[in-house]
Amino acid sequence: MTNVPKSSAYFEYSVVCYSKVAKTKILGLKINGAFTDLSSTGSPLRCFIAIELPETVKIALSNLQEELKKTEADVKWVRPGGMHLTLKFLGYVEEENIKKIVNTMDRICREYPFLNLEAKGVGVFPNVRSPRVLWVSVEGNNILAGLQTAIENGMASLGFEKEDRPFTAHLTLGRVRSFRGCGKLIEIMQLHQKASFGFIEVKSISLIKSDLRPTGAQYTRLAELILGQGGGNV
Repeated sequence: MTNVPKSSAYFEYSVVCYSKVAKTKILGLKINGAFTDLSSTGSPLRCFIAIELPETVKIALSNLQEELKKTEADVKWVRPGGMHLTLKFLGYVEEENIKKIVNTMDRICREYPFLNLEAKGVGVFPNVRSPRVLWVSVEGNNILAGLQTAIENGMASLGFEKEDRPFTAHLTLGRVRSFRGCGKLIEIMQLHQKASFGFIEVKSISLIKSDLRPTGAQYTRLAELILGQGGGNV
């Protein structure tokens, strides 16, 4: 067990722990001291599994949002700092199940190499006549689809419900609240159908906690699992 300066981190089984919850729930460690990043309340944690984005891509997506905002369309925009590529939404998870999730993620990650993806092109769900979600596509190879399927199946083995809809790799820009200004919005988006917003070198996947607040969701990484070698950061 090795201490990492300035991180309150501990290594065990190739996992680095940053929080009291992670130390006690994932590694089963009893740690003394005060930790303010995550406090155990006994309440379920709202969690999802995702690929985190490099700052270059976040900046490019923020610039796109600023251009789209000029249409004054009625859209609730996603904060660029909170953007990520969701692989599996888990919903509310009891703290005692976090260790099982991390172990399953670790097993899956050992079987997959690093990925090279590109944020390229834009689209809407469900269609341009009735847009509800604005997004940027994520292009890559079949390895991403295989990784997502493995995660879906792995979480299903733990009792999480499988997603019926096919996986579409995308980054959400915003959610349409009304059709005000949608015509101009779609017109501007169509200008970016083939635009590239940067490359994403994927070396890990993360288990993330989402706290819903009036100012928007606040995200906390609970675990980071490295592709190709197992283990990771918690």
